[in-house]
Parts: sequence; C-alpha cells; structure tokens
Amino acid sequence: MRRLTIAILLWAAACSGPAEERPAPDTATPEPAAEEELNLDVWLERLEVGSRELYSAREAVVAATNLQPGDWVADVGSGTGLYTLLFAEKVGADGLVFAEDIEPLFLDLVTQRAADADIKNVTAVLGREDDVTLPKESLDVVFIADTYHYFDDREAVMRSVFKALKPGGSLIMVEFDIAPGEERPDYKSHVRFGKDAVVSEIEFVGFTFVEEKDVEGLDENYFVRFEKPTQSEG
Repeated sequence: MRRLTIAILLWAAACSGPAEERPAPDTATPEPAAEEELNLDVWLERLEVGSRELYSAREAVVAATNLQPGDWVADVGSGTGLYTLLFAEKVGADGLVFAEDIEPLFLDLVTQRAADADIKNVTAVLGREDDVTLPKESLDVVFIADTYHYFDDREAVMRSVFKALKPGGSLIMVEFDIAPGEERPDYKSHVRFGKDAVVSEIEFVGFTFVEEKDVEGLDENYFVRFEKPTQSEG
C-alpha cells in the first residue's frame, strides 16, 4: 500500500512530425481510508474537481506549455492522467506522451482511459522513487505538477529527468508556493519549501531557469520553465 499512498499524495496534493529515431522506454487531499485506497473511481472524483486549481485551470496550463505537434512529452507523477490525455491531444498522432508514475494501478487507469478515448499516443512508464526511468535524451518537454515536493531524493529524480530531456528541451513545473514565515493552511501543509528554493535546486542539477508564466486560474500555484543547456554532457 505504501507505493499507492505515495503516488496518491504526489497527485492529490494539489501536464515535431516524427523526429529522428529515439530510444524506446524501459518497459490538500486527506489520505484515504483503507477501503478506499484501491478505489480509483474515488480518486477521480476527488482529484478532477473544479475546486482544484490544476483541474479548473487545466486548459490554460496546457496552453502555457506551448506543446507542438510531434513533441515527445513526459507527465511525471501522472496520477489519474488528467494532463496526460490533454497533452496527447495537443501533440497529435506524430507525438508521444509518457505517463510516468511509481504506482502501477494509476498507470493501468491512464492506459484504460486512453483506450476508452481511442487515444493511441500514450505510453505508461513505471518509475522508481529515485529515477523516472525514461529514455535518454528523447524528450522535448517534461511536465511535473504538484509532485516535486514529495520526492524523497529530489536530486536523483531530477538528474534522471535531466538525462531524459534532449539538449534544449524544457522542464515545466507547477507547484504550490509558500512565502517565508507563512502560516500555511491545512491544504498546504505538505509543501515544504517555496519557489525560490525549488528554482535553486533545479538549477543546481544543471537546468537553466527561463521564465515564470502568469497562467490564468493559477493563484496559489506558480508555473516555471527551465531548459536543458544545448551543450550539456548530462
């Protein structure tokens, strides 16, 4: 149950015609009661509701990612697949979206939702707690929303993200912000650090900070973009 609980928290606490050949991949919500833990319908109802910013602002968030037809994208901590499915439509038939999560049941759910919607450009990838297990230098964009602050080994995870991105590729992060000394409400109690600390940690791994975007509908979350340098050896 521990893996499912971690994956639920990762998601609940709160997204070029065919390019050169790329390698294939290796094949604040309360914790649920035990009887609910395996009921994915319950989590769909809890997480995909208008009261959550990442749900209500989903179209604006997707637009801000500036995905292009044919892009290869990873939705890290994909959870119920909300953004995975939206990204799949955005990148089109020539693109590919990796739904990455550490919980197989969530990946089964995303795969089923994609099949039900006749979406054929989604691939589920089972990650590890210290590695996203995505193919090296294959991705145009990695998207991480309401997940980063739950990584136990953030540096290891982000180094694996760095390796998975193509040189010049984008890392997009959406996170709750907290101000120094802020008295946090219960729904922010899981957030351990604010935007400045996150930016500093991501830059330490080797990414270059590019911009913060003002996304309509995001009031308590920030949207930031980084790039993997084109001359990187990582």
